Amino acid sequence: MFRRSLLALAGFVVFSCNFETKKISSEEVLELESQTLNWKEVDEYPAFEDCQNETELIAARDCFEREVAENVYAYLSKQQPIVTESIDDTLYLYLEINSAGRPEIDSVKIDSTLNNQLPELRLWLDQSIDSLPKIYPASKRGVPVSTVFKMPIVIKAE
Repeated sequence: MFRRSLLALAGFVVFSCNFETKKISSEEVLELESQTLNWKEVDEYPAFEDCQNETELIAARDCFEREVAENVYAYLSKQQPIVTESIDDTLYLYLEINSAGRPEIDSVKIDSTLNNQLPELRLWLDQSIDSLPKIYPASKRGVPVSTVFKMPIVIKAE
């Protein structure tokens, strides 16, 4: 009797443990993972050589933005524009850093008054961005990605 119970129990265990496995392709895994990732956030911001030792995300972003602003202002201060009215205005520069680390102005909002007073301003902004030192691109999960920054640029001239 004990043998029959043990044999019945063994048969029940063997037949009740019916595991079904399904192979998942790497494409399916990647698709599932990409749906859960926040692609609007990066793991590492773009960086100049001086900012590469920043480990905190916010500090790294601040360092990068500060370096860009300092370089743009230094370049613009070398220009000697002649204006007929004093200028105290802010424009917004949308700066893209592509996945290769190449900076490019995505767009810039220059109002007509500023454009009339400083017609070469867009050229100067392009040249200041072209003169930036080497940039290491942002990354997401170790993969270089493009990023866009909105940066205010204050223009003062008398």
